[in-house]
Amino acid sequence: MPEIVLVTGGTGFVAQWCIIELLRCGYHVRTTLRDLKRSEEVCGAIEPFVENSSKLSFVVADLLDDRGWNEAMEGCTYVMHVASPLSGGNPADRNSYVKPARDGTLRVLRAAVNAGVKRVVMTSAAATARPPLTSKRISDETVWADPDDPQFDAYRVSKILAERAAWEFMNEHRRTTEFTTVLPGAVFGPVLAPHNLGSVKIIQDLLNGFPRVIPKLGFWIVDVRDLADIHVRAMISKDAAGERFIAAGNFMWMDEIAGVLRSGLGIKGKKVPTRQLPEFLVKILLPFLPNLKPLAPLIGHKFLLTTQKVRKVLGFNPRPHRDTIIDCANSLNGSSASAS
Repeated sequence: MPEIVLVTGGTGFVAQWCIIELLRCGYHVRTTLRDLKRSEEVCGAIEPFVENSSKLSFVVADLLDDRGWNEAMEGCTYVMHVASPLSGGNPADRNSYVKPARDGTLRVLRAAVNAGVKRVVMTSAAATARPPLTSKRISDETVWADPDDPQFDAYRVSKILAERAAWEFMNEHRRTTEFTTVLPGAVFGPVLAPHNLGSVKIIQDLLNGFPRVIPKLGFWIVDVRDLADIHVRAMISKDAAGERFIAAGNFMWMDEIAGVLRSGLGIKGKKVPTRQLPEFLVKILLPFLPNLKPLAPLIGHKFLLTTQKVRKVLGFNPRPHRDTIIDCANSLNGSSASAS
């Protein structure tokens, strides 16, 4: 019998690349949608990158509703919980996303444990392992971020508390089900659909000439294709059970990302801004930059981070950051993406 992997949130950026990687590895994949009408959209996004999409099936399940999750788990060997609900929250309220993210995660884990799934791999965020910015402590998998730390916006607070709740639940109820979490940095790379862009919105804005002057912001980035590979490795590696893995490649300042776009895209990069804004002006103007406003506490900070564990245990070897940035931009410009 072929092994079936359930991937939550099949319309999502990371989820679709996980589906592609799993199909290429020979697994049967089942993915959740809130509306089955979107199944054709998902198939259309992944079909250029897989030889046979007939091993992909769909089931209706919503992270905010108990219905459908027991049926979704039937016959599954593994689960990749990639989705995180962001509807109905208020970015200005740092706790507005916590309940849906935490409750949705527990809903998935409860159904997985009841179904006897072998292992669940959950997508968290690198921010969940980030200490206070003034601590000078290196981020690694032993660190648990403080959700009350003002550096974190509403989305990251929800990821911190959802992962914490997940580990507490699994330590108490897991029985024979193993659990692993993957903590990605800013996820860039080829986009397969125009929605749910997440971190990619930063690249999209730069291509459109915004912000007109670049703030001193930096990110630990990971290619979405590498991230999908890490998820599969975390799913099958015997050494990954019960572990957290920070998934990140290079740290890049926003002006460095802009430089790659300008040098690598030619005429398509002509709108990318070139000037960098002094930090004191950035802090004044950030309230008027909605996509960057949540990152205000990170202005000028290059926080320390180690990826030694994911490299050693899962064999992670990030692709060149230039390829990630250019492939991401080309996909936003309508050029074909590469699955390699």
